[in-house]
Amino acid sequence: MSDHPINPLNEELRKLKEIPIFKPDQHLLELLKASPRKRFPYIAVQGLVQPDGEPLASEFVPRRFGVVQKISEEEHWEYWNSLTKTWDSRSTNRKQTNHTVPFSLVALGGHTMGHTTPGGHDGVGDVYVKVQNPLEATSLDLDRVHRLRHAAEGGVSDAILEDLSGERVVAKAESEELLRVGATVTGFGELVLEADAGAGGRVMRLQAPQDGRPFILAPTDYKSYVAWHDSSASLWKMLAVACGAVGTTVLAGTIYDFLKKLYRP
Repeated sequence: MSDHPINPLNEELRKLKEIPIFKPDQHLLELLKASPRKRFPYIAVQGLVQPDGEPLASEFVPRRFGVVQKISEEEHWEYWNSLTKTWDSRSTNRKQTNHTVPFSLVALGGHTMGHTTPGGHDGVGDVYVKVQNPLEATSLDLDRVHRLRHAAEGGVSDAILEDLSGERVVAKAESEELLRVGATVTGFGELVLEADAGAGGRVMRLQAPQDGRPFILAPTDYKSYVAWHDSSASLWKMLAVACGAVGTTVLAGTIYDFLKKLYRP
């Protein structure tokens, strides 16, 4: 029996490599049509993001478009600590708004420009995979396209109120993140064939699996996503040998979070 602790990330990596990977093309469509119940319970699809209609325009960056948008606003406050006689800082009043538009994954070089807008399908002759409820997916790290922190503005009346309440706003921060049009995404989930008469039964849909497995939208290609998990498993093994079996579950979680920040796809 080995003295080394069991690496839980190795099992995750093994399962990941067993998942069949496809492109959103005619070959996948024919396989899906021939499958029982016209569905695959769990597969991976790698493609380029294209909106099904009008995309979302960035609120801060000209000519930047996406299909998922997150805008965050946060106030940074200081409050008077009567014990230390200093102003201590804290963040509060955080607000986040999410917006999405219907979008699909298309193959590189496929027919994706059905309109004169920055994206869209013409619905005729295209083969693509529609993504359902993207905000339900995990690993959806968006591209930060805007971040700004600026000092709070205030007059004499605000200063008086601050002295009375012992609190004051010192800065405000805003940021915007997008899943950009044209980005490479690898989706893991259930694939079904839609009964769409207008498209001749050619529309495939990727959605959350019914068997409880995770619905994943990774903003990277399949090879890079697997390499990222492989790095997690290798680093876990090296540190687990050094640390012993104590706290291996915590160690696995720490490594996972560390690599997610370091190699964020």
